[in-house]
Amino acid sequence: MLDFDYYNPTQLVFGANRLAELDKLVPAKAKVLITYGGQSAKKFGTIDAVKDALGSRDVFEFGGIEANPEYDTLVQATALVKTEGIDFLLAVGGGSVMDGTKFIAIAAKHQGEEYQSILQHGFAPVPTSSAVPLGCVVTLPATGSEANMFGVVTLGGHKLPFMSPTVYPKFSFLDPELTKTLPTEQIANGVADAFVHVIEQYLTYPVNAKVQDRIAEGVLKTLIEDGPVTYRNPDDMDARKNFIWSATTALNGSIGAGMPADWSTHMIGHELTAQYGIAHGRTLTLVLPSLLRERKDKKAAKLLQYAERVWDISQGSDDEKIEQAIAKTEAFFNSLDIVTNLTHYGIDDDGIESVVASLEKLGMTALSETGDLTLDIVRKILHAAK
Repeated sequence: MLDFDYYNPTQLVFGANRLAELDKLVPAKAKVLITYGGQSAKKFGTIDAVKDALGSRDVFEFGGIEANPEYDTLVQATALVKTEGIDFLLAVGGGSVMDGTKFIAIAAKHQGEEYQSILQHGFAPVPTSSAVPLGCVVTLPATGSEANMFGVVTLGGHKLPFMSPTVYPKFSFLDPELTKTLPTEQIANGVADAFVHVIEQYLTYPVNAKVQDRIAEGVLKTLIEDGPVTYRNPDDMDARKNFIWSATTALNGSIGAGMPADWSTHMIGHELTAQYGIAHGRTLTLVLPSLLRERKDKKAAKLLQYAERVWDISQGSDDEKIEQAIAKTEAFFNSLDIVTNLTHYGIDDDGIESVVASLEKLGMTALSETGDLTLDIVRKILHAAK
């Protein structure tokens, strides 16, 4: 197991009909900005319920945060925070709203009106010592942003990650009832996103991190069991609860502590989303099966463990077990009605070259847990995914 520091201060409030507890968790004299995406949060009454729970506090709203939050939109929200003296942010929505709100939280503490530097540090912490405190009300389980310090923002046609321990949510509400109005497509995307979050931390190389491995395997098996049930039957609350907790656990730091991580699938997937507007979870399923086949020699030991422990594959040679596991992974995505080939989205050879060129422009030329996944290999992976 690798050395690590583990820190996660987020209070998680899990269960139905608990929004009234917001009153205890938001400072009594706070001036609150509620952030959200489209109109569904208002249409289905979630924003009104949140406002009711906040009682007599001064409350402002900022809607319209995109499915891939745009820098310019978040700058507008930041200006509102500064103008009105907002001292608490409350994100109501899915990962994009939460990520965007984390950016606002940091930007609002910056001097001036230029915030692009926040997005120039990649997977190194943003050099800031403070942020506006924030909480989350999750309506779309997927990214795990409700319990981590990461975010992704779109700027100049690129999805750029950032991170800072200052933007761990103070609390997050995980209410299964608030997710029941989601379109089934978004449930499928959320299951896929959570699944690949685990894979990126688990399918690397062995470091004898037994606890982390078994947490990862448990989350993967739960998503395989309950993800399709949630997708097919929105009224199965037992399955939905397990799906929601799986999505949070997938990226709250407990799996990745002391483990090498890959994130190649995410970096490639981000560019597919940025250029073609494909939902984030779906881009991951486009990349992952081909990436695993291309990298199976590098990942052989963990792929074999994955085959045996997650998919219960016990017959055949090691190579056969690994190929069966990759095939079952792709079939799992397909069971959620997710198409896992690029041509379905109209991406041809020129499109592949555009993605490769974009990664080069961003300096992402040596991806993977071992830093040896070059752009030529990215090109091979994407051609195999056609």
